[in-house]
Amino acid sequence: MDTTIQNDERVIITGLDTGQDDYNYSMTELAELAQANHMEVVQRVDQVIDRPNPATYFGKGKVAEIAELAAANDVATIITNDELSPSQLRNLEDETGKRILDRTALILEIFATRAQTKEAKLQVQIAELQYRLPRLQTSASQRLDQQTGGGSGFTNRGAGETKLEMDRRTIQHQITHLRHELAAIDKSEETKRKQRAKSNIPTAALVGYTNAGKSTIMNGLVRRYGTVEDKTVFEKDMLFATLDTSVRRLTLPGKKDFLLSDTVGFVSKLPTNLVESFKSTLAEAANADLLIQVIDYSDPNYEEMMQTTKETLKQIGIDNIPMVNVFNKADKTEIEFPVLEGDDQVVISAKQEESLDLLVDVIRKHLFKDYVEAKLLLPFSAGQQVSYLNEHTNILDTEYRNDGTLLTVEMSPQDAQRFAQYQV
Repeated sequence: MDTTIQNDERVIITGLDTGQDDYNYSMTELAELAQANHMEVVQRVDQVIDRPNPATYFGKGKVAEIAELAAANDVATIITNDELSPSQLRNLEDETGKRILDRTALILEIFATRAQTKEAKLQVQIAELQYRLPRLQTSASQRLDQQTGGGSGFTNRGAGETKLEMDRRTIQHQITHLRHELAAIDKSEETKRKQRAKSNIPTAALVGYTNAGKSTIMNGLVRRYGTVEDKTVFEKDMLFATLDTSVRRLTLPGKKDFLLSDTVGFVSKLPTNLVESFKSTLAEAANADLLIQVIDYSDPNYEEMMQTTKETLKQIGIDNIPMVNVFNKADKTEIEFPVLEGDDQVVISAKQEESLDLLVDVIRKHLFKDYVEAKLLLPFSAGQQVSYLNEHTNILDTEYRNDGTLLTVEMSPQDAQRFAQYQV
């Protein structure tokens, strides 16, 4: 069966409504995922049922209906809202004569086309191979061949089973090889993270649902507080526009530096293998001092999206890190903005400078709450120390005295300890 994806391929999306509260929301999201994969959704088919059919996912009559719709609408691919078992996938393809793409495979295809860095590409390749491994199948004649031959042992197995095992070993070897490559990259990235940690620069990570506006916020802050060399990140109004984690160093007024990372977005039913593969990419979030959850406030399902983010963060072991909730895209609603709600919730539009100012104030209060104000009396011979303070701390007042330079300084706890001998 041809598995080549063409731009604007016509597809039918399908799902089972087994009584779950978020069913319509997940089907809407499935349509958006298809569109993100350059597909045109021409029909949506739902079946209300207590549980999936173990053989064909849908009931027999619904399978026939879907096959007829696919033929009538010149559709080559049918997408299901859930991950299918290998037998369900094979049986549905046999019954409909069409390519069946389950939700997991759809997300993997999107990730495969969007990955840019070597790390992301390796992660996606591993997840794809892990998905394929239990779904390897032989031709009909080879499946019959598996039943031939007696006795036990590899040499007595049918030709189909022999080929199947060879294919499995090939994929397992590929996965092992790719994991070794990824481990080498992870080691290099971990070294970079440790070097950043030694610098005592606080870190914040943008997390949240895909297409909530994380990259727009990142770019807005980079343009205002980044260095000349800093590049903005790719942003577009689509699911999974960016997959690669980007880290930028930002300098706020008062010489307060921090690192901001833009991480891969989440989506409901994110494939387990993919989450596992992207743990290293999300290490920036796991090591952050502050998480900034960006939420699309204009989406009626934003509460479900927040729950998905919470569950995904827990799944990858990110817990007990302070979090700020940023309700973005308020310009698409009737809600007033920018507004600060308590210490850890802000309503903004990432495209508005006033909103970004408010967000920066919130970030500053969290990341630099331990900064202290101190008076330092440095002798005239301590010119090197004065230069460091001028470059790295916020000098509030300078007074030249007979016995040296008296500075009123706002600085990090680490710098306060470093210059403790000069405090008065």
